[in-house]
Amino acid sequence: MKLIILDQAGVINQASDTTVKTPEEWIPIPGSLEAIARLTHSGYRVVIATNQSGIGRGLLDMSTYNAINQKMHQAVSQVGGRIDAIFFCPHAKTAQCNCRKPATGLFSEIMQRYGTNLKNVPAIGDSLRDLQAAATAGAVPVLVLTGKGQETRSQNELPANTQIYDSLATAADALVGEL
Repeated sequence: MKLIILDQAGVINQASDTTVKTPEEWIPIPGSLEAIARLTHSGYRVVIATNQSGIGRGLLDMSTYNAINQKMHQAVSQVGGRIDAIFFCPHAKTAQCNCRKPATGLFSEIMQRYGTNLKNVPAIGDSLRDLQAAATAGAVPVLVLTGKGQETRSQNELPANTQIYDSLATAADALVGEL
């Protein structure tokens, strides 16, 4: 089984300074939906691991978050892709839970659900906490320069062996051998 883990905001869709609070605010990054389709067609199971502190902060409720995800699923499906599952942390930063990245709770859930370790599994994100969680969980940290990616790269604190791509589209091309 080929598995890939994606962060959501800044990787698949445009990031917001606060949080994406409505389906209308969910705007895909150009090429990201098609990248998911290429990954799907190449046999990858695409899963999302995302912090959603807007829920914990009361900026959106579960019904609204589900509507945002429904819009994303439909958009991915329309271009021939599929997202297998979404693992999310609904807690605010202050909750000190074990699921909010850079903690590895979401990655542990993925390993349990799919019955596998994450060795050689790419985990694509745009923030340092995405990369730290991936590296700690044993996955391959992959930074995209969309979203907060440029800022993250400039911090010079990337985990060892972090791969860097311009976008999810270029990362997908490399993974499916189209470069």
